[in-house]
Amino acid sequence: MIITDTAKTDEYLARIGYYRLSAYWYGFRVIEPDGQAGDEFKLGTEFHSVVELYVFDKRLRLLMLDALERIEIVLRTDVALQLGAKAPFAHRDPAYLDRGFTRMNQGYRQSRHQAWIDRLNRLEADSKEEFAKHFRTKYAGSDFPIWIAVEMFEFGALSILLSGLAYADRRTIAARYGVTDAQMFTSWVRTLTGVRNVCAHHARLWNKPLVDQPRLPAPGALPLLDHLRANRQAQTRLYAAAAIAAFLLKTINPSSSWRDRFKALMADFPTNPHVTPQGSGLPAGWEQLPLWN
Repeated sequence: MIITDTAKTDEYLARIGYYRLSAYWYGFRVIEPDGQAGDEFKLGTEFHSVVELYVFDKRLRLLMLDALERIEIVLRTDVALQLGAKAPFAHRDPAYLDRGFTRMNQGYRQSRHQAWIDRLNRLEADSKEEFAKHFRTKYAGSDFPIWIAVEMFEFGALSILLSGLAYADRRTIAARYGVTDAQMFTSWVRTLTGVRNVCAHHARLWNKPLVDQPRLPAPGALPLLDHLRANRQAQTRLYAAAAIAAFLLKTINPSSSWRDRFKALMADFPTNPHVTPQGSGLPAGWEQLPLWN
C-alpha cells in the first residue's frame, strides 16, 4: 500500500483503528486462486483511497438513517392507529394478533409474542422520556396503551410487532403504500431494520450483503421495482434497501429530495482504480430509472 504521509497515516490509525479501516481496504487486496483475499494489495493502492472510502461510507450511513427515520416514524403511527382502533392494549392481547406469533412453539419456553412483551416491558420501565415518567406517575402499575407504547419501540421491536399483526392488519398497512402483498411488505421492514442496525453500530455499509434480503414483487405488480428481479447483486446488497426506501418515501413524502441526494452521493464515490460504487449493487443505468426521478 502506498503511504505518502506517514504522520497523517499514524493519526488515522490511532483515531479510527487498524481493524476498522481494514474492512475498507479488503477490496484493494489481491484475490488468491482459491478466491480468498491475500496479504498483498493491488498495484497502485493508496492509503488515502481507503480513508476516502471510509468517509464516503459514513456519509452513506447518515443518508440512509435519514430515510429510515422517516419510514420508522410513519410505521409507528400506522401500527398505533391500526391496533388502537381495536383496543388500547391490543398489542398485548393475543386475540388481536397472528396465531403464529402468539402460540407456544415446540422446544421454546415462550411465544415470540411473550418474548416481545418482555422486551417492551423493559423499554417502558427504563424510558427516561418525560411523557413516560408522567404516565408511570399518573397511572402507576398500568401498561402503556398502544399509542404511547409505540413511542418506546426501536425499529427492531416495531418490525417484530408488524410481523405479528393479524394478516388483515398487515395487509391494510401495506396497502397504504400501494403494496398488496403483506408478507412482502413485512420482509421489506426486516430488510430496513437490518440496514438501520448496521448504521446504528457505525459498521461498514456500502458493499455489505444484506442480513435480510427482501421479497420481490411479482413482475408488473410494482413496476418501479421490476428492475430488481434482473440483478442478483442488486437484490442482495444495499441497493435493494435503498430502492425500497425510495419507493416508500414516494408515498410518505413525495416532495422529498432524498432520492436526489442518494444519486448525488453515489456520483461522488471516491475515484480509485480498484473499488467502484457497483459494490453497493447498483445496476447499470439505475439513476435514470423512474424510481429515482
